[in-house]
Amino acid sequence: MIDIKVPAIGESISEVTLIKWLKHDGDYVDRDEVIAELESEKATFEVNAEKAGTLKTLGKEGDTLKIGQVLANIDETAAKPAAKPEEKKSASNGMPAAAKVVSEKAAGVPESGKAASPASSSDVKATPVAAAIITDKKVDKGSIIPSGANGKIVKHDVLEALSNPGRLPGKTLFGRDVRKEKMSNLRKTVSRRLVEAKNTTAMLTTFNEVDMTQVMALRSKYKDKFKEKHGVNLGFMSFFTKACCYALQEWPAVNAYIDGEEIVYHDYCDISIAVSAPKGLVVPVIRNAESLSMAEIEKKVVELAGKARDNKLSMEEMQGGTFTITNGGVFGSLMSTPIINIPQSAILGMHKIEERAVVINGQIVIRSMMYLAVSYDHRIIDGRESVSFLVRVKELLENPDQLLFGKDPVKALLEL
Repeated sequence: MIDIKVPAIGESISEVTLIKWLKHDGDYVDRDEVIAELESEKATFEVNAEKAGTLKTLGKEGDTLKIGQVLANIDETAAKPAAKPEEKKSASNGMPAAAKVVSEKAAGVPESGKAASPASSSDVKATPVAAAIITDKKVDKGSIIPSGANGKIVKHDVLEALSNPGRLPGKTLFGRDVRKEKMSNLRKTVSRRLVEAKNTTAMLTTFNEVDMTQVMALRSKYKDKFKEKHGVNLGFMSFFTKACCYALQEWPAVNAYIDGEEIVYHDYCDISIAVSAPKGLVVPVIRNAESLSMAEIEKKVVELAGKARDNKLSMEEMQGGTFTITNGGVFGSLMSTPIINIPQSAILGMHKIEERAVVINGQIVIRSMMYLAVSYDHRIIDGRESVSFLVRVKELLENPDQLLFGKDPVKALLEL
């Protein structure tokens, strides 16, 4: 019998939360097979079986465990159970059972072999009277709570839906239920760091707006070739990351932070990108973004965002950023004041793109506009630097051909 202990994952971390058992008590596990998922205050990680054998779980999902505490036992003397007959049969057909299930799911065939018939509001049955009212009043079946036998909609259900428009199905009228959930370690850390950022920095925000017409035209023109060539979509993040890297190198204070009585400047740009993950906000880092191509940036964004959604980010992938970009526009935000990701000194907030009437050369024209916001620590970044940084980002985005050299190609040619 061997013990599986909670591993040490960082000097400052003393406890973790058991999120989920991926293998159950009494299951036979192979060596290096993932048995559980744990969450620290900074990341989610997996625990593997050190030996093959029968698993004995000791903790419960939701428990808080200390580093080094025994999480489970494995009886390595236990014999591996024989394969089930159906598994052998599948293997004899040249395809393992697990692979067969995966292939069937990928093809859209349920394991029973019957054609799938996803449930929809059109599948809900109604009595003749109820159906007539639904047709006459053009009522969405999805907004009706059926109370008849076998889930059938009756006349009263339709009248109830008509008398309470906008009511969510399944919600009790005038209900006043409350529920409490334990705050996760990650959410606790986010809360603590946000309050710390507000209380320990002299935070101000400067705003500007950028005409995204040129960038959007470029994306429309080259998105198909870009996807075919590089295997990823051409998104906005690569344009913003490139623009920020040029501007950060021109205004190094925006890419620096305070360490005690010293200012630490960075000659490289490690760009943190804020990602909304199932467990809360995480901020993975694109290392040396100033040295990456547009395609390499997009691939890194896809990789990190995918890991964030699957709770697979490592500690290293979330530490050491020098500047942060957050995109509230994907949720529809028109304008906001992003909060600094300490110990960094500045953060750029992207927002929703919308068509607005603007004046260009004395003419009112329609342009795709986006508000930009830079929150910065006034202890290290002066108003001149923050505003100039944001104006530089705006200039690069409105003239995306400058993203190649960081300046106008003609001026570069003439060395102006």
